[in-house]
Formats: sequence, structure tokens, C-alpha cells
Amino acid sequence: MKDQLNSDREASLSNGMPKITAENVNVYYEEVHALKDVSVKIEQNAVTAFIGPSGCGKSTFLRCLNRMNDTIDICKITGRILLENEDIYDAKVDPVQLRAKVGMVFQKPNPFPKSVYDNIAYGPRIHGLASDKSELDDIVEQSLRRAAIWDEVKDRLDAPGTGLSGGQQQRVCIARAIATSPDVLLMDEPCSALDPIATAQVEELIDELRQNFCVVIVTHSMQQAARVSHRTAFFHLGSLVEFGDTEKIFTNPEDPRTESYITGRIG
Repeated sequence: MKDQLNSDREASLSNGMPKITAENVNVYYEEVHALKDVSVKIEQNAVTAFIGPSGCGKSTFLRCLNRMNDTIDICKITGRILLENEDIYDAKVDPVQLRAKVGMVFQKPNPFPKSVYDNIAYGPRIHGLASDKSELDDIVEQSLRRAAIWDEVKDRLDAPGTGLSGGQQQRVCIARAIATSPDVLLMDEPCSALDPIATAQVEELIDELRQNFCVVIVTHSMQQAARVSHRTAFFHLGSLVEFGDTEKIFTNPEDPRTESYITGRIG
């Protein structure tokens, strides 16, 4: 079954144009050059992992993909990032609408202080995706089902999302992110606050989600990157050192810095 999954993954990578294309992306925080001339193509129906030491630029680049860095006054970004054919930094692009198309799940589960139902319904409501309560109910149920949490919360939809376990909260946050039917799902170390059982559940979920979404994950765990991703990008000191098929990056990297990181000599 795993071999079949892998062959299906590889087949999906060879079809069509990249979902995201970054060209010569630089990020500056005032005088600090945090990300240097990054160019990469990210495929649809695949999981792409960003790995590297703390402070290497991987989360900074992830935040560029849905313009989260716009919220930082001292941040300046140059270069281009295309979502399919659209430059997401074009002046006519509304960042709020962009974030409906490029969802994000953060390191620490952060459900809103609302009911489970209202957590999921929030995005569809503000973006006008449901015409009535029945349609909204369907979106909530389908999102929770896709996040593999429906059976655990279907009788607790009116209960606070903050009352769930950490792993359940993170899956509710994933359901909330996919409720607006995004094109891309970004995950910034989504398992780092979870126990091993919850981590395994989220990793299994990531593999299911990539069948419908382009998934990009930042992880400090090389084992996790090896388990869940098809492509891996290694960042070091603000530069994209190497990018390629995950198996090749981990077994036969081209750059000695990649090998040094994977073998634990730098980090």
C-alpha cells in the first residue's frame, strides 16, 4: 500500500505546472538580510518540507507564501511569488482574500475562544461561502471530516474548541484552515507541541490532505520530513541550499552543507 502511495505521489508530481513559483525572493528586517535570493517551484498534490537549523529562514519563507510578513512593519520583500499565474504581491491582490486561498496552521494549536462549530464556520462566514445555515452546516461537517476529527467532536460542536486535547485542537485548526477550500495549506511546525500519538495522527492526515491540496510544512524534525514529504528544501543562513526529491536529499545530497546538517554536524 505504501509503495502504491509513493508511486501515486510521484505520478502526481509530473503533471501540470507548479502551484507556487518563487523567483529571487529576498526578505529584509530593516538592515538584517533574513532570506537571500530564494527561487523554488512547489508542486500541486504534494507535500513539500522546509528543513534547516533555527533561524535559517524556513519559517520566514513560509510566511511569504501567504503574506503573513505584511503584518511586520520593518519587513521588506523583493522578488516574485506566483500562485499559479498570479503574483501574490501585486498591488491589486487583497491579502485577506489571498489567505483564504493559502491557509495556515501554526506551531501551537490556536483555536478561537468560540465553539468548535464557530471555529470552522468563521472563515466561510467572513468570505461569504455559504448562502444559508444548511450550507454552512455542510461546510463545517465536511471540513471536520477531512481533518479526521468529526467523529470525536460531532456531539460537542457547541462546546469550546479550547476544551479539546492538544491533538484535537490542532486538527480543529486544520479543519478551520481548509474550510475556505484553499489552494494551498501551509503548516509551521504543526506537531512540535503534540505528543507522539497526536503527531502520528496529524502526519497521517497530512498525507491524506495532499490529495486535494498543495501542502507546505516547516519542520525541525528530519524524521518527520522524511516520513511525510515528497520534496524537501534545506535552508541555511537565509539561503536555499538544496531542493529536490526527499529521498535524494536524505540519501544522496549534492551540497556538503546538506549532508552535514542531516548527519548532525551542523544544526
